[in-house]
Amino acid sequence: MPQPSRRRFLAITAAAALVPRGARAAPLTRWQGHALGARATLALAHPDAGAIAARAFAEIDRLEDVFSLYRPYSALARLNAAGRLAAPPFELLECLALAGAVHDATGGAFDPSVQPLWATHAEAHAAGAPPGPEALAAARARMGWNHVAFSPAEISFARPGMALTLNGIAQGFIADRVARLLAAEGLTEVLIDTGEIIAPGGGGWPVRIAGGPEITLRAQALATSAPGGTSFDAAGRAGHILDPRTGLSAAAGWRQISVTAPSAALADALSTGFCLMERAAMDAALARFPGTRLAHLA
Repeated sequence: MPQPSRRRFLAITAAAALVPRGARAAPLTRWQGHALGARATLALAHPDAGAIAARAFAEIDRLEDVFSLYRPYSALARLNAAGRLAAPPFELLECLALAGAVHDATGGAFDPSVQPLWATHAEAHAAGAPPGPEALAAARARMGWNHVAFSPAEISFARPGMALTLNGIAQGFIADRVARLLAAEGLTEVLIDTGEIIAPGGGGWPVRIAGGPEITLRAQALATSAPGGTSFDAAGRAGHILDPRTGLSAAAGWRQISVTAPSAALADALSTGFCLMERAAMDAALARFPGTRLAHLA
């Protein structure tokens, strides 16, 4: 699973669902800002576009205070630092519940407890060499999804030194929440791109998968993962998606995997886990989640 990338680009395009007969549609208005550690663009067609954009950015900022590894006082950062978090935010619990379902469906390929392993690879490669067997074993001893317990009262780790990364699901989760916010404002024909793409309305948005086909999203989300898209080393041989079962980068089986699902969070998590799986295992996992589909495999 990957570490959060600060190069994500977030874009939102939305139009009001209904325009009264004889009325002129609101013009498309754009805002630039920052969200999810990246440049963000919102393009909204709505008479109250400015206020809605402000609320959307505020919601993204609020959710970053839950999921970010870069904000030292985020809920996730505090959990990782202390090994427990009392009265966790509902959004964190909801995301962990979905992560657990995908972990189970993928046979452990999707595992948010991989963060100590990611840090070990990053530190070793920064020093000029991949981590050795002892370092990998030490990192894996601080992992294990079955050692994460969560309830409305508390999230806790059973092993010292554990840490979670939710980058393989949180960007999609935030996209889903923004889509919900915009729908409440009457903006149901929406396209949101946080690295994962969601089009919650039924009108249809044509989206081309890089190096793959064009598909039309109707009340769907699309996520794409590429094991070699980011690497720890300059040569590009040590991919950023790590196998929690071996401690190593994903084997060179797939270059790119795209999944559609009813939510961006689910598509995000499945496409990440699939980088470490054979095709038959992917199909079995998809069967566990109605409305999911493998959109592209290369």
